[in-house]
Amino acid sequence: MDLEEAYQVVGEFGRHQKRMVTILVLLQIYMACQSMLIILVGAVPEYHIEPVTGSPDDDITQSVKFTEDVSSIVTEWYLIKHQAYKVNLAGSLFFAGVLIGNVLFGPLSDKIGRKPVFLTGLFFEVLFGYGTALAPSYEIFAVSRLLVGMMNGGMALVCFVLTQEYVGKCYWAMTGTLTNMTFAVGITLFAALGYYVRPWRNLATVANCPGLLLFLFCVTLPESPRWLYSRGHTEKAEDILQDFAVRNGKGRIPVKLWRTYSTSAPDAASPGVFQLVTHPILRWRTVVLMYVWYACSLVYYGLTLSASEDKGNRYLSVAMYGLVELPAYPLCMYFINKQWAGRRKSMSYFLAIAGVSCLLTMFVPVSACCLLSSGSLLSATSLALVGKLMVSAAFNIVYVYTSELYPTVIRNAGLGVCSMSCRVGGILAPFVPSMKSLHTSMPFMVFCLSGISAACLGLLLPETLNKPAAETLDELSSPTYQRILEENLILVG
Repeated sequence: MDLEEAYQVVGEFGRHQKRMVTILVLLQIYMACQSMLIILVGAVPEYHIEPVTGSPDDDITQSVKFTEDVSSIVTEWYLIKHQAYKVNLAGSLFFAGVLIGNVLFGPLSDKIGRKPVFLTGLFFEVLFGYGTALAPSYEIFAVSRLLVGMMNGGMALVCFVLTQEYVGKCYWAMTGTLTNMTFAVGITLFAALGYYVRPWRNLATVANCPGLLLFLFCVTLPESPRWLYSRGHTEKAEDILQDFAVRNGKGRIPVKLWRTYSTSAPDAASPGVFQLVTHPILRWRTVVLMYVWYACSLVYYGLTLSASEDKGNRYLSVAMYGLVELPAYPLCMYFINKQWAGRRKSMSYFLAIAGVSCLLTMFVPVSACCLLSSGSLLSATSLALVGKLMVSAAFNIVYVYTSELYPTVIRNAGLGVCSMSCRVGGILAPFVPSMKSLHTSMPFMVFCLSGISAACLGLLLPETLNKPAAETLDELSSPTYQRILEENLILVG
């Protein structure tokens, strides 16, 4: 039998797979706390500067008076005026680390396996996370954020892939949606945690603790049977699938896997990142997907990080930017499985609506405070929240869509390269809200152009709805596979 038939026999989403996916999905809460940490630990309170007689001009610690009771790296290290850029720099360093982690660990997990790369990244992310909480200076804090980002980039990508490769393909959209939905819940829980744990060092410590507990659970997870099968370790894949059957309550079912395609020299030689450039089909897909991921990240994190600049209750603002994502995921589940919408059109339309929402913010009054306290249904804040809702939906789809566009043997490398471009957007995102100093509407113009241009490019990609996932590069290029793709495009188009 082939791999998909084997999953149907042992259970595509049995109780054992549900337990494994639950552990991986809960990790998203921890990752959300790490990704959004700078929003609260880098909060800038109200302050004024008083002239101090006999004080050097550059001794700002003697003259600044914070009028708001906030504990953050800003109040501890006086990151204001000419030092204010360091807050955004710390946020950008985290995403720069994620980019490096994607480049290093994504292809590595395709070569040596998902599990060792995943566990290594998670262990060191937790370790460096405690380094953040204990940092004695800004420089150590910044370096720790870079290292946490590197481990996060290596671990998070493999974590997402495992949630898909542990289950049958028909459940990929659901597990991908659950993963991203839990990340949104994590943002909201982080806001609540920040409300009750005000000292920034305590907040960083408490937010990091769930990672240690989840690491102990993740040690028990098996290697991906899809990865083992794609690398020719058929017997090991059969053993894991048989274990799935036993733990799913189906008894010991004999599983015998076979390949329905020939393995040529390129696949046998472990395809790597360069195949994304040299392979004629993957080359164009990768270019388009890289830009789509970049745009999703820039708009998503740019809008989320701007929550800290909203007047009023910053904790409520952060929670709202997390909660507003939740309706996006049922929308995704509905649209991406419909023949008339599918993955491609749904992703592009959501991106386009996000861009238009950001465009409209330039024609309405800027809310003086967050939506709940402004009393206005039509304000820049409400339109920004609509934009966040739409880009969250697009971001969710692009994860699932990208996984389906790449064969198993190079899936993590493809996701790694796309996530790398995504992190470029994340690196730039902390600085976009500060463009308000040039013009109030400048940040939203950037978000608008990014969303609409990515939507147009996304329509050039093929549809993957109801199409079998390719396991190797040979299968991707085979006439049979291309014929299935063409038939699928006719049905969906």
